[in-house]
Amino acid sequence: MKKFKIGLFPLVLLFLTACEKDINLDVKAAEPLLVVDAQIENGQPPIVVLTKSLGYFSKIDPQILANSFVRNAKVYVSNGVQTHQLKEYATPLAPGYTAYFYSNDLTSPSTAFVGEYTKTYSLRIEVDNKVYTATTFIPNNNITLDSIFTRRPPFVVDTTLRTLQLRSTDPAGLGNFGRYFTKKNSGPFLPGENSVFDDQIIDGTTFTVQLPQGIDRNNPPKADSNFFKRGDTITLKYCNIPQSTFTFWSTWEFAFQGIGNPFAQPNKVLGNISNGALGAFCGYGVQYKTIIAP
Repeated sequence: MKKFKIGLFPLVLLFLTACEKDINLDVKAAEPLLVVDAQIENGQPPIVVLTKSLGYFSKIDPQILANSFVRNAKVYVSNGVQTHQLKEYATPLAPGYTAYFYSNDLTSPSTAFVGEYTKTYSLRIEVDNKVYTATTFIPNNNITLDSIFTRRPPFVVDTTLRTLQLRSTDPAGLGNFGRYFTKKNSGPFLPGENSVFDDQIIDGTTFTVQLPQGIDRNNPPKADSNFFKRGDTITLKYCNIPQSTFTFWSTWEFAFQGIGNPFAQPNKVLGNISNGALGAFCGYGVQYKTIIAP
């Protein structure tokens, strides 16, 4: 009996090996899609960045990224009264590389405008014999910034570290959405890792919430080092946003956080650009507050 059991095991391995089958997937390259990163906020001109999508398995280097910008498009933004054709501008991306964006044409001031609260804006893009459209809205300051302050993070030995706290009020009635950015000292404004939220839980209340420091997603900090420090000048940029902007960034951030996780839930980023383009046209009603961490 022992000999039978020992002899059976190699036969089972042989059977399983014989059942193996090589599977070769032929992943065809998809046609590049237009990617739209467009925004307008109160007191600021519209800004539109156009690029082409890259394949999932594409090699990515600075030259490929620089070449992905879409040039010579016709881009129009309307506030319902005036329609303004945006002008293409160049800006240094890195040594030897240039980025391009579209904004107000300063040579045509009669039709140029900046964003205003409670107004709706439409975007029209004409490129490669195709037309893409979108609309957005700049809400009023429904969620107000009452105050910001800092606290020492719990269970941390370093006494110089600080967390940012926001005290705010949400008016009664569901349907208010927000997005936040932080700026440390002379650095840029960076969005939080989870930068958007709605008022399903905070509806009609005055609440206090911790806002983690905004991050550079190309160079994210370690999980235990994303704190402000004593003496930092901290500026909070809080934006009331329409639902379409909330939906885009909440699905985008969920998808971004699932990259590389084989157990992540499948997710589709939901933009508001027509004709199969990726991205969104976002509206921001902006408020600022600044403190020096004591």
